[in-house]
Amino acid sequence: MTQTADLSPSDQQLLRAVTDRQAITDQIHRYCRAMDRIDAELGYSVWHNGAEADYGAIFRGTGHAFIDWVCEVHRGMEFHTHRISNISIELDGDTAGSESYVMVTLRFAQRDRLMQSTSHGRYVDRWSRHNGRWAIDRREYVQDFDDLTEVTTSVVERTGRRDRHDPSYAVLAAVGDPRSGLECQSCGAPFARLWQTRDGDARLCPSCATLHGIGCP
Repeated sequence: MTQTADLSPSDQQLLRAVTDRQAITDQIHRYCRAMDRIDAELGYSVWHNGAEADYGAIFRGTGHAFIDWVCEVHRGMEFHTHRISNISIELDGDTAGSESYVMVTLRFAQRDRLMQSTSHGRYVDRWSRHNGRWAIDRREYVQDFDDLTEVTTSVVERTGRRDRHDPSYAVLAAVGDPRSGLECQSCGAPFARLWQTRDGDARLCPSCATLHGIGCP
């Protein structure tokens, strides 16, 4: 089993870059999950305290205040999804910048009609790592284009839920959940799991496990 100390300096630097990019990517995905499950606590974990959220005419304020506001807005809708693609990340030590393409679909009632809006935009984020945890310092949402249509029929019955009773929580809790006390012992990130180490079991997120060369759980 390869340990980090056995790697060359250039390989250690590459491994750090890979794990940092993965940690930031995980946070971006976690944000979308927080939006669609209306999970404010999970949403808070994506931002540093006092971080700026600039969504243009939609919202300007702190990241935590945005989470409170958007969760309340989403509760008044029928359903919504946030999908991420094309993530670009540039690292600079304990700081980073990223651009993520996002497609947001919202269903809501309007004048006795069921409407669906789809927005295509980008999250332009500035990140920093504090105490081993990557989180957003500032986000600017860039709107590219959108459309609005009326929904006349639904073919398949909806089974997803916008709360912690959604089936995904039971599955993800098996490998660690931020509300279950299963945070990473190294960086504090949620979704940690037990790994076998020379000194016994350790609860680590996948990024820290890879960084320390621990191996498979």
